[in-house]
Amino acid sequence: MRRYTIALLPTALVFLGVAACTEQKLPTSDDLSINLSSVHLKGGANARPSFFDNGLTLSASGALSGLGNGDVLVTLTATANVTSTCTNQGGNQAPGQNPAPTTVTGSVAIPEEEIKNGTTPFAVTTEPPLTPIPGAPGCPNSNWTESIDDLAFTSATITVEQPTGTLVLTISCTFSSPTSDGAVPRQNVSCTAV
Repeated sequence: MRRYTIALLPTALVFLGVAACTEQKLPTSDDLSINLSSVHLKGGANARPSFFDNGLTLSASGALSGLGNGDVLVTLTATANVTSTCTNQGGNQAPGQNPAPTTVTGSVAIPEEEIKNGTTPFAVTTEPPLTPIPGAPGCPNSNWTESIDDLAFTSATITVEQPTGTLVLTISCTFSSPTSDGAVPRQNVSCTAV
């Protein structure tokens, strides 16, 4: 009888070990896409996006690394000083008087299929501001029409969501002087990632 008990003991221990292993929850792709604290700009610690001032819009481009599974949403929000022109009912024009800074935003969705080895390039452009400006606040009175001629950008924020609704990266950038039309010189851009 002792021989049978001793022979069954190793079999019982193997069974319990297999049962214990099957009880552990292994991470799924959904679990991996939720915990994305390693998303960053590709290119190392000093990586910065590139910016281009299109006159009434701002474009940003770069590459993201450390992504998981799921679609990505990249949003660009930029603040700018406004140059405007006031036009009266007779068609006479005058420069706008110190219009308030404005904020513009734009987004681009990147499907999961475009992410290769956790990396994808991005390019996003803001929408232009509403022009003419309702109420013509920078003009002598509301009978005038105020049109925005140009935006000089002072700062920009890029947010990355994966999946949409889950923020995985925020990059805040300032420009050492307001931008003028064309490529923003890299030495004028200072960014921090959160």
